[in-house]
Amino acid sequence: MAVVCTSLFRSLTANLHTVLPLLSRSGQLFSTDAFRRTLVSSCRLSAALKFTDKHEWIRVGDDGIGTVGISHFAQEALGDVVYCGLPDVGTHLAQQDEFGALESVKAASELYSPLTGEVVEVNSLLSDSPGLVNKSCYKDGWLLKMTISKPSELDTLMDEASYERYIRSIED
Repeated sequence: MAVVCTSLFRSLTANLHTVLPLLSRSGQLFSTDAFRRTLVSSCRLSAALKFTDKHEWIRVGDDGIGTVGISHFAQEALGDVVYCGLPDVGTHLAQQDEFGALESVKAASELYSPLTGEVVEVNSLLSDSPGLVNKSCYKDGWLLKMTISKPSELDTLMDEASYERYIRSIED
């Protein structure tokens, strides 16, 4: 079964949110318990995280700037990230706009903006060390920072508990 899933990953370059339900059905690639442990162990970091259904997260700081990354579930599904394509500082994004891509040894996945705003910083460490996305997806492996033009859009995103329920629903 693992060989079939690996072949599937290699042949697909579709969006991560399209691939994940197929992969999770095997039950071998994703451990809900491991995912839950990671979220619980990073509770301090993830307390203010909001998630999209495409597995991006955003944490809005006291300064109103949002830091964006991908979830543990997403980085685990992708495998070892070998390339991060990120937008230029100053790029204006609408909620759900494609802003870049991650490539791994298994697949490629587009990235989508969780909110409307302007890119004010990208994680320059990822150009030399894209594996930070895997090693520290909620801390050092963040992707970009952005202004928040429409704060009400935060209400359309999932909190940690809702995201966990969402992950369980696509794993079934």
